Amino acid sequence: MPSIANETAAVAGGLASTYNKAFQAAREAVGPQNHPASTLYVVATPIGNLADITLRALYVIERANTLACEDTRHTQQLLRAYGLDRNNSQLLAVHQHNEAEAAAQVIARLAQGERVAYVSDAGTPAISDPGARLVAAVAAAGYRVMPLPGASSVTTLLSAAGVVGEGGFVFSGFLSSKASERQRAIETLSGEPRAVVLLEAPHRIEALAQALSILGSRLITVGRELTKQFETVHTVEAQKLPAWFAEKADHLRGEFALVIHAMDKPKAENDAALDANTLRTLRLLLAELPLKTAVKMTSDITGVSKNLVYDTALSLKKGLD
Repeated sequence: MPSIANETAAVAGGLASTYNKAFQAAREAVGPQNHPASTLYVVATPIGNLADITLRALYVIERANTLACEDTRHTQQLLRAYGLDRNNSQLLAVHQHNEAEAAAQVIARLAQGERVAYVSDAGTPAISDPGARLVAAVAAAGYRVMPLPGASSVTTLLSAAGVVGEGGFVFSGFLSSKASERQRAIETLSGEPRAVVLLEAPHRIEALAQALSILGSRLITVGRELTKQFETVHTVEAQKLPAWFAEKADHLRGEFALVIHAMDKPKAENDAALDANTLRTLRLLLAELPLKTAVKMTSDITGVSKNLVYDTALSLKKGLD
């Protein structure tokens, strides 16, 4: 998920005191709930706007014995923004390069009765972020994993995209940085009728936009700097996406989520009508041939679906009877 390190660092000094009431509310609202020891808490953190932290996240982070995190420096900045300071001994780095090894350290701490909270740099852990291997290892060791829902660029953009379609959506995350593999992935996605959510970094967004342009008139909603001061949510046809990014330098700045809209539902055959030429051909053949033969020949000549021709032929026959 996108990082918010710079924005967090800029405001960390001035926000801490304003969260006192939030902590009080968190203790009152969450305190009666059970948050057992020897548990891994998977905690979502803001994707940009620091106010998007949940009361429960503040409560659990404050009480965790160990805070496992994707980047200890970034997490320290986040903690200071909320008035929470931790000793380095209470922070444990768990990132994509050491996740398997670090999971063993987390399990060892759980065995000692600790509450361990895991946060990635921004958003919900294990969604295009580290965390999945850690969760799997902890569960396999027999310890409880408790998720704390919160910010996610995926659901944030979907809620504002106005996607209409059946069957939900597909989350594909970051496509390959290699041009050939990315192109193959998009060619595969072009046949996916459901909405598709992608994530992309600023230095690759132009290449992704160019690759997506093969989708033609299919709509794409771009979410840039979601929840931040200069948030942009814009919907455009895929073929016009490269031009939109080229309009302004600001369009290329920030972190990106994109939604490829669901395909338009094809018009049902029984809702369609034969064009004039096909209808004329069918009428002429029905006047000289049995119904099934006329239908087959009309379909062969015009290329129109035999089912549609047959339904129309039945209607014509009823009208003649």
